[in-house]
This record gives sequence, structure tokens and C-alpha cells, in this order.
Amino acid sequence: MRAENVLTVRQWAPHAISRSRGDPRQESLGRDEPAREYYCAVDTGGTFTDCVVGDSEGNLVFAKSPSTPHDFSEGFFAALTLAAEQLGLTLPELMARTRRLMHGTTVGTNAMVELKGARVGLITTRGHEDAILIMRSVGRSAGLPIERLLHVSRHRKPQPLVPRHLIRGVSERVDWRGEVIVPLNREEARRAIQELLAQKVEAIAIAFLWGFVNPIHEREVRRMVEEMAPDLFVTCAHELIAKPGEYERTAATVINCFIGPKTTRYIRRVEERTRAFGCAAPLLIMQASGGVAPAREILRAPLFTIGSGPAGGLMGCRFLAETLGHPHVIATDMGGTSFDVGLIVDGMPLSASETTLGQYTFFMPRLDILSIGAGGGSIIWIDELSGTLKVGPESAGADPGPACYGRGGTRPTVTDADLILGYYNPEFFLGGRLKLDPEAAHHAMRTIADPLGLDITEAADGATRIVELQMADLIRQMTIQRGYDPRDFVIYAYGGAAGAHAAVYARELGARTVVIPRGVLAATWSAFGILSTDIQHVFEKSELLIAPLDAARVTEIFLELEERARRQLREEGMAEDQILLRRFAEMKFRLQIHRVEVPVPGGILTDQDMRDLEHAFVQKYETLYGRGSAFTAAGMEIGLLRVVALGRIARGQLKQLPAERRRRWTPVGQRQVYWRELGRRIQTPIFSGEGLSPGATLEGPAIVELPVTTIVVRPGDRLTTDAYGNFILTLP
Repeated sequence: MRAENVLTVRQWAPHAISRSRGDPRQESLGRDEPAREYYCAVDTGGTFTDCVVGDSEGNLVFAKSPSTPHDFSEGFFAALTLAAEQLGLTLPELMARTRRLMHGTTVGTNAMVELKGARVGLITTRGHEDAILIMRSVGRSAGLPIERLLHVSRHRKPQPLVPRHLIRGVSERVDWRGEVIVPLNREEARRAIQELLAQKVEAIAIAFLWGFVNPIHEREVRRMVEEMAPDLFVTCAHELIAKPGEYERTAATVINCFIGPKTTRYIRRVEERTRAFGCAAPLLIMQASGGVAPAREILRAPLFTIGSGPAGGLMGCRFLAETLGHPHVIATDMGGTSFDVGLIVDGMPLSASETTLGQYTFFMPRLDILSIGAGGGSIIWIDELSGTLKVGPESAGADPGPACYGRGGTRPTVTDADLILGYYNPEFFLGGRLKLDPEAAHHAMRTIADPLGLDITEAADGATRIVELQMADLIRQMTIQRGYDPRDFVIYAYGGAAGAHAAVYARELGARTVVIPRGVLAATWSAFGILSTDIQHVFEKSELLIAPLDAARVTEIFLELEERARRQLREEGMAEDQILLRRFAEMKFRLQIHRVEVPVPGGILTDQDMRDLEHAFVQKYETLYGRGSAFTAAGMEIGLLRVVALGRIARGQLKQLPAERRRRWTPVGQRQVYWRELGRRIQTPIFSGEGLSPGATLEGPAIVELPVTTIVVRPGDRLTTDAYGNFILTLP
């Protein structure tokens, strides 16, 4: 791999996770201490693959390498190799000493976005073959950006993941109580399987009505498929989702099959190569729910990896927020391809049970994160109909990338605009490993500026303004539209491009404080977040319980789910004191559709606990939908009980910077930077952000350069460093 395409930066103990009280200035991680153990996390993004490696003393190194869409495992091992080199080790030596290997993958997400998945067959209850094609009434518009929602005449259903000729109905019926009304017609089932196999399907999805209440028929058809085609990828709906919703459950099952073969091949390839390199640690895969799971579990349910990278970043924010004492955080991740937003409220990341991707809405436990195509690689373009400037959602990706990368890209991107405005140093992008071409950026931007009658700077500033407002609008959807005031939150900004734009979208929201977490680690924050997560599984049971709630029955269900959870985690090597179980109930008012997740206390529940639960539901409902919106006269009900099971992985606290670090802000140069607030370019001081003492303060306008990110300190803003190496922007 060419040197200019990679970046590795060594991050020493003062900025690391501490598991000992050793000398924080120690700078020896490699060959001189052969007994040292390592903990590795790799996050594959659309543009870059990030790697963070921690050792048994709490030191960190990180590496950043371009993603390799033709085979993502190449980027995975390239990033690990670069990290190993920083430790003075070969890749096999690092793998042999690795005690925990964690990975966030976008293979499944990419397969969905690009519609390059497996050929799927679907077996369902006779008479319901078209449910997946009919969708819900919002299927034509689900997940569309606002600019497309406005053109109703252009709404279309998505391309079917399973075409009608690959759907088979089988005679069977289970009612809502789980009683078999119509026995499974095994001859029909066998014929359906034979017909699908003759059509060369690569996976078969099995989704019967009420199969999650009594899965007897789904299991029987699965056994038949395994007998007839032992190597075929098969998913039963009850194995993924345990709640009513015929379309959403079927969609989840089909999507799991659509991405399954490609994802499982990828994970097995990574596992085989890590074993060949001598890694004995189990491969743990990041899930969208905010925890990792053993690879063998993900081979069965790759659906849960969709959106796992952003979930890692949010979990990293939670870990840092606990240390800094920030109960309410807006986590914002601006990378090369997308802009992701999640919320931490009262110390806990918000979660959701429904997801929309490619206009398909399906059930999946996940952290509540929204994304738009607004990253550094987002393409700037002109709408032919309106003649207006647009940014994204299309991205230049990793190859060819922005025009200024000099790899053949000709269309302007946000990164090109940032370079033109003077935010980026063309000689120090990615720590100097990737030289940017300002002339190529200007040439690409001229294709936008000239048709609009703008000069290059006006076009670049207009494009950045548009993308910053798009990001602010997404945050409003996550906060104001859900009853939260963004002024009550601290904004965490990470990803390679966030530091350049966070002050603007924060100011748009009325927020006063922006944290760029851990400085140089911000650009690989999702990988760091994955390293800080626990093993996690979600266990659910759907049962209709009407208020006044039966405390004995609710307790019985939770105890059953908790026993399954403990058994699962014990099989994975977790000791009893490492197991943490959290209870939740999905509640709603009768005859309404909005379900709200409410925490439930542990232990044996009482009637008073049930009354407290109803009160908590009303409070949360009115937080989300407005004071007075709770229709208590309609009565309340529980539709789903959920246990989130954590296998706690040992970790320490963040180390503070050593007191003897004394370097203050010292300019390392200056350059012409365009400031929107001033309406012109001015000669602006440039500062290095490395090696600073806690409490160092800088007034804008200024540019702070770090090896993998740049912080733009706008006029009137103040930047300080804290005791943990975070950069804090304070807005007037």
C-alpha cells in the first residue's frame, strides 16, 4: 500500500484507558516487553478503516487506512498491520498477543445500500405471500430525505429484495395464543423448498404468522431445508424478532438472508486469517444495539451489524461522558461518507426497536442513531430543475475520493471546499501522509461556481454552509422533535471532519459547548468506542398485558428471559459478577400506535412497582409527544418485555495528562483563511494541537491541526484543553 494512503499515529499513556498505575510517560509497547497483552478494535467505514490497539498497561495506538470495498478484509488487516508497526511488531506477533479482537463492519449495510446481496427465497403462510411486497402505506416514502418527500408524484416502492416468483406460500396457521389451527402441510413445504432450490436461491427466509409465539412450523421447515441443502443460509423469523408486526418481521428475516451469505463469508475470512496469524482470541462483532457478540452469533444474525459503526461511536461517548460528568450529550460523527447523530439522556444512550434502510422498515434492537449523507466526501452539485446548490447525499467514497486527493476524482466535495477556504493544510492532511492538491480542488469547484455566477470562495463557503445546516436540521429531529432542548446538551464532535464544522451546527442549535474527544483520537473514535463496549444480547417476549398490570406475570416473564440471558453469557465465559441485566417494557395507550420503552426495576415486582411503571410511562410519553398528550382514560398496555444482557469486559478509567506537561499554544505558522463571520480572508494563526498542557486556552479565529483532524476555532469562540486531552470549544 502506498505510504500516502495510510496514517498511523502513536497515542501514549497520558491519553489512554488506564488499567494500572504505571508510569504514564512510558513509551515502550513492543518487543522489549514480550508478555504484554493487547486489545484490538477495527471499525470499517465507507471511506476509511480505523484501528485502535490498547495494551495491558492502558496505552493506545491507532491507525487509519483507506477502506477496500472490493474486499473489506484487506483494509481490516492493513489497519492492524500499521498499528503493529507502531508497536515495533509484525502482524503475526500482534495477533499472537491479542486477548480481545473486536470489529465493526459495514459489509451488511453496503450490501443493502448497493442492493448487492444474495438471491433470496421466502416461505410464508399461504395467503400472505405479498405482505413483503405490499409493505406498509408509508413504504413509498419511508426513509426518504425531505427533498424527495416533497415530490409525492415521484415516490416509488423500493426494488424488491425478494421477487414475487421466489415467494412460496405454505398451508399452516398458528393463532395469537400460539395454538396450531392448521397443521403444517409438509408436502407443500417440501415442494416449495425444491422449487426455490431449482431457482438457484442462495438463502431461504422462513416467516409464518405468529411464528414468534409458537415457532413449531418455522423450525420444522428449517429442518427440511437443512436436510435438502445443508450449506444454504437459512433464517427463521422467530430467531430474530419476537414481536407482532407481520411486514416488519418478514422484512427483517428477508434482509438477514439478503446480507447473510456475503457477511458470513467476510467474517469467516477474517476469522480464518486471524487464526492463521496466531490469534487465539475470539472475534467479537459490534452490533447496532451497542454491544459486541461472538462471531458465531453474528453468523446467524448478521442483520444486527447494520449501523454498528455509529453505535460504537455513541458507546465511546457514553464512556467519556461518565468520566466528564455530562449526563446529556449529542453525539455527532462526521466522517468521509455520512453524518451520524445519537443522544445520551441521563447517562444512557437512547435506543429504538425499528429501523428504516432502503425504504424497508424492519424490527431490530439498536441504538437510536440517525444518519444523512453529509461527510467530507459528500459531492457538491447543482440541481438542474431549480438551479440551486446541493450537497450530498452521494459521496466520492474512498476511491477516487475528493478531487483534491489526486486519485482521479473530478467532482467537488466538502473536503475540497474546506481546503479552498483554508481550513486544511494541504501538506499536513492525515498527518502529511496524504498530500492534497489545491489546484484540483479549485478546478472541481469551478464547475459549480461558474454556472452559478459565483467565485470559487463563495461557492465553497455556500457548500459548507448548506452541509452545516443539514447537520443542524438532523440534530433538531433528534432533539426538538422528541421533546428535548439542545441547549441542555453538550455536543461531542468526532470523526475526521467534525472538528471543522461542529462550531457552526452547535451555534445553530443554541448549544454552548462542543467536545472534540481525546484530540487525535477523535478521527478513530468509533473504533475506540467499540473497544470500550461489553458483550451484549437482547432477549424479548411479546405478550399482551393490560393495566392494571399483573406483577406476578410480569415478574415471571422477566425471570424466564433473565435465565436465558445468564445461560447464554455463561456459555460465553462470563462469570456471574460480570453479568448485568437490564429490564424494559414497551408500553402504549390502548387503541394508539406509539410504543414507548420504559425501564423496569429488577427483582420480584410488586403492585406498587406496576403503578410506578404506569406513571413513568405517562411521564415519558408526554416528554416525547407534549404535555397533556397522554390519554390515560384509554387505558395502558404492555406489548413486549425486553431484557438487555451485558457481559462486562474489564476496563479502567481514563488517565489524566501528567502535571509536568507545560507546552502552551504556540503558532506553527499562518495562512489565509476565509471567515464567514468577517466576510473575507485574513491571515490566520495555525497551531499544533499535540502535547498541550491541561487548561491551555486559545481565542478564535484560529486553526488547530492534529494528525487526523482539524479544529476550526471561529471568531469569538474559545478553545481549551482539559485534563484528559479533550478539546473543548466554548461558544459565545
